[in-house]
Amino acid sequence: MASHGHHADDIPQMDYREHERTYQGFVHFAEVGTVACLAIVAALAVGGTKHAWGTAIIGTLLTLVTTGVGIASKSIGWKATAVPLVLMLLALLLLPTSH
Repeated sequence: MASHGHHADDIPQMDYREHERTYQGFVHFAEVGTVACLAIVAALAVGGTKHAWGTAIIGTLLTLVTTGVGIASKSIGWKATAVPLVLMLLALLLLPTSH
C-alpha cells in the first residue's frame, strides 16, 4: 500500500459536540426551508388559480422575511414561515375564482 505519511497518532479525534451542532443546524435549516417552499408554492397557487397575483406577491415577500427570521432564531424556527403558509392556504380557500 502507498504510504501517505500519516500515522494513527496523527489523526485528530472526532469532535462530537461540533458534529452535533452542525447536524442540528442542518435540520433547523431543512425545516425552515421546507415550510418556506410550501408557502411559496401556495402563493403561486393563489396567483395561478385565483388570479390574485398581488396577494401572491405579498405572500412571497412575507415568506422571504419570515424565512430569514426563522433561520436566525432557533426558538421560532419553522413556525415563523408557517404564518405566510397558513395565510396563503386561507387565501386559496376563501378568495373567489375570477375568470
